[in-house]
Amino acid sequence: MSNVINVMNASKTYKIVKKEEGLKGSLKSMISRKYEEKKAVENVSFSIDEGEFVGFIGPNGAGKTTTIKMLSGIVHPNSGEISVLGYMPQKLQNDFKRQIAVTMGQKNQLWWDIPAQDSFRLIKVIYNLSDKEFNKTVDELTELLGVKRLLDVPLRNLSLGERMKMEIIGAIIHNPKILFLDEPTIGLDVTSRRKICEFLQYINKERKTTIMLTSHYLEDIDLLCNRIIAINKGKVLYDGDIRGMKADSLDKKYVSVSAYNEESLKALKKYSNNIKETGNTIKMLVNRGDLQNIGKEVFLNDQFYDVNIEEMPLDEIFEILYNQRELV
Repeated sequence: MSNVINVMNASKTYKIVKKEEGLKGSLKSMISRKYEEKKAVENVSFSIDEGEFVGFIGPNGAGKTTTIKMLSGIVHPNSGEISVLGYMPQKLQNDFKRQIAVTMGQKNQLWWDIPAQDSFRLIKVIYNLSDKEFNKTVDELTELLGVKRLLDVPLRNLSLGERMKMEIIGAIIHNPKILFLDEPTIGLDVTSRRKICEFLQYINKERKTTIMLTSHYLEDIDLLCNRIIAINKGKVLYDGDIRGMKADSLDKKYVSVSAYNEESLKALKKYSNNIKETGNTIKMLVNRGDLQNIGKEVFLNDQFYDVNIEEMPLDEIFEILYNQRELV
């Protein structure tokens, strides 16, 4: 499997006007502007293989969107090297643009006042697609996403979920090799999100499309991606298997135990400082190494009637990762 994306020590810094408060500050900045530099991305390095489905995650302002824009050629890096499918994205060569697609959940790329099918026909002309190829692709994709009946409805009259489905279809009509998705399911209801996730799984597996996904919905990342790249303050914190991150980043589990009496529960509290109590049940965050000892106490005492062990949720893992861990 070959690399289709290579990023080596890429950095992007923006100059931002520094202005004092109030009218005086505004007038002063008109005469003599002062700037400060903001590092959006700092010495980021990673590579992605053909056919991978990679989750690119981080808090707001982490540098995710800037990185996506650099990979697609919208923004140029100040330093470092970026190669996508063997091209330098910032040159925006036609052959390069034909092989990638970008969809951003907060921006419309299709025309707002006309039906999606008319936008799709314009895209057909732009990419010089044959009638046979175009019709087959539109039929397949609209069927998969359940929006075929909406093709003649102006985009502005569709729901947010329906518009997002049309946006994704428009992005991949030309069958790109790489798809960059920046928060494609933001603000969508559960049903629409699930439908889009199933669709993305399909095109990744059936079309072998390489996908890079940013999302704040960590359940989507967990469902779709085997690998994640976690970024914060412009730096990569973690790059690897999502299951490996669960095992390596926090060697802890949640244990819920129910007992007939309070004394039995008290005996278990020595294993954790993080305890939630609800009636006759306690939920503790414990070290993996303590599970065996907890198990012995629970199963040798007939006062316990229920026990449950859970993995720590991804959102909690990421919160600790962002706040506590340095560059790996």
